[in-house]
Amino acid sequence: MKPLKEYTIQFVGLKTGKHHFEYQIDNKFFEHFEFDEFNDINVKVDLFFEKKTTLLELNFKVSGTINVNCDTTNEPYDQKTKGSFDLVVKFGEEYNDENEDILIIPHGEYEINVAQYIYELIVLSMPTKRVHPGIADGTLKSDILKKLEELSPKGPQEKDKTEETDPRWNTLKKLLTDK
Repeated sequence: MKPLKEYTIQFVGLKTGKHHFEYQIDNKFFEHFEFDEFNDINVKVDLFFEKKTTLLELNFKVSGTINVNCDTTNEPYDQKTKGSFDLVVKFGEEYNDENEDILIIPHGEYEINVAQYIYELIVLSMPTKRVHPGIADGTLKSDILKKLEELSPKGPQEKDKTEETDPRWNTLKKLLTDK
């Protein structure tokens, strides 16, 4: 998989200090990663990049909307997303990304590709259970919701009305009240 070129930052030519990069993420970005769970993506990424003499500090902030399907009804809706991630890039003998917050790259490197970090941040900033907001407030009318309500188990109030208690329990209940 060839890295996305526009997400490569050549830090050798940058002056020491703070820099700002902006990226607009859409469906094309996720096609590169072969990720197809999102219907439509409109996310803005702000990357605050600070170059120091011995290391690099990267601060990612994402915000926007992602059109996904509801896990309950499969109805599409726009899910707002927001997240941030800090990454420290140090220089060492060999490439090492075992720690999720620290990336070690060889001394001779002159650029870093941030596409993988943006991808992971967006995917992980989504809620694990995606529920259409119309379900919570009752405004969503769906055939699937009607069927789920029909098939849902009856509450304890309705069970008590239909079942009579065993008369043998009445004697035991008297023992509790005789104290």
